[in-house]
Amino acid sequence: MVVFSLFLGADAYYEYRAAECVYSSTDLSDAEFIDSYYFNKVRDIQFNSTVGKYVGFTEYGVKCAEKWNNDPQILQPERTELERVCKPNAQLDIDAILSKAVPPKVQVRSEQKPRDSQLSMLMCSAYDFYPPAISVSWLRNDEPVTSEVISTEELADGDWYYQIHSHLEYTPKSGEKISCVVEHASFQTPRVYDWDPSLPESERNKVAIGASGLVLGIVLSAAGFIYYKKKSTGRILVPS
Repeated sequence: MVVFSLFLGADAYYEYRAAECVYSSTDLSDAEFIDSYYFNKVRDIQFNSTVGKYVGFTEYGVKCAEKWNNDPQILQPERTELERVCKPNAQLDIDAILSKAVPPKVQVRSEQKPRDSQLSMLMCSAYDFYPPAISVSWLRNDEPVTSEVISTEELADGDWYYQIHSHLEYTPKSGEKISCVVEHASFQTPRVYDWDPSLPESERNKVAIGASGLVLGIVLSAAGFIYYKKKSTGRILVPS
């Protein structure tokens, strides 16, 4: 964005112009050049490359738009800014960001709740990502959740990486699908992480610990058996 401003007189009239390159896709298929003129915070007139002409928003702006749209020396340069300025510079920014972007590690888990509470709490955490700009939101049955959500700011880890946590308080319902949506520069499209309520968090931990213990027991038993066989090799047994 480039902003040009001008103060007019002792009465502090304020006029400014904002030229913006706006895009959200990496292929720049939705890129727009927007050139807006404001007077005392009121938008008078705007050129949008998608519309291809000036549009007035006030009585004065409508008159200016009509005049400027009929002047090729004013209109034509505006129509070339998208290809001349926006897309080349936007591509440089995209290449610089994506070449250094580190995708977040995302975890969705439940948090312990008071015994007398009818509500549950889920937490969606994103770790070790860069750059810090990130969006974390929630879906309930594929519909956006706009309430009962509390999120932290992006927290610096001190090693150039960041983390963020978002909490969702909700009333559990049978068959309900709850998901965490993460948008980041390292992703081509937003990624959806579904909450799996098949086992409570504590039960999943018990299963994991039990499985680890079983594997460890098998390994120790096998090691003991091998040791015994080696010790028995070459030994002559004499009948008593």
